[in-house]
Amino acid sequence: MNRLWRPFHRVWDRLAASALVARGRELELMHRAMGFATLALVTLAPLLIVVAAADPLGRGGFASWLADGMGLSGRSARVLTDIVSPPTEVVGTTSVWGGVLLAVFGVSFAASVQNGFERVWGLPSGPWHRVWRQATWVVALTAYLYQEVQTRTALHGSARIVLSTATGILFFWWGQHFLLGSQVRWRDLLPGALATMVGLIGLRAFSYLVFTPLILDNAISYGTVGIVLVVESWLIGVGFVVFGGAMVGHWFCEHHWWTRTIDREPD
Repeated sequence: MNRLWRPFHRVWDRLAASALVARGRELELMHRAMGFATLALVTLAPLLIVVAAADPLGRGGFASWLADGMGLSGRSARVLTDIVSPPTEVVGTTSVWGGVLLAVFGVSFAASVQNGFERVWGLPSGPWHRVWRQATWVVALTAYLYQEVQTRTALHGSARIVLSTATGILFFWWGQHFLLGSQVRWRDLLPGALATMVGLIGLRAFSYLVFTPLILDNAISYGTVGIVLVVESWLIGVGFVVFGGAMVGHWFCEHHWWTRTIDREPD
């Protein structure tokens, strides 16, 4: 039996997988992902709903963003749209003070993402006056989600897959660099962006297979609450991928990329 497991252990040690698992426990990755999901639903979702309601193209609004991200289609997408879609009057009834609060909520969500990236890379927390970076990141995130929905109907097949993958890698690559205040080199952040996109593609496939029928079952059994629970579960997965992708990128640099660079340097 030990002989059978010996090759597996050698590969495990060579990849330094134990360090990756230990780092995930140290960062409390699941707890951080749950915090991401809660903040996204409570603080970011209202802001995106207002932005979606103001969409001049009217492509389905916030529900389309969710359905596209979760890979839903058909009856499941319609159920989600019927429950989540806001009325168009939401923009007219949103006061200036309410708009300011929504912006503050969005910034607080960005601050939690920034804090997670700082923990991953072992950096100190940024000063308060860098809040403009968090606000800019929220605007960029909204633009990224918006173009994802627009290309859903404009492009199909391999063309949309290539565009969606490329824009996703660019956003998560730039997002880490921007929120971290350019304290980490671009090349060191690329593996994390690639890992994040791979994780999101896997989450999308999982969502299509699991959450699509689950939304219908929960809608019948629990109504609106059941739909919200499914969306919250998906957001936990997104948070796990976002922070986990950055963590995998740092682990790859630390145990594979940086060590190879050091090996190439002359004595």
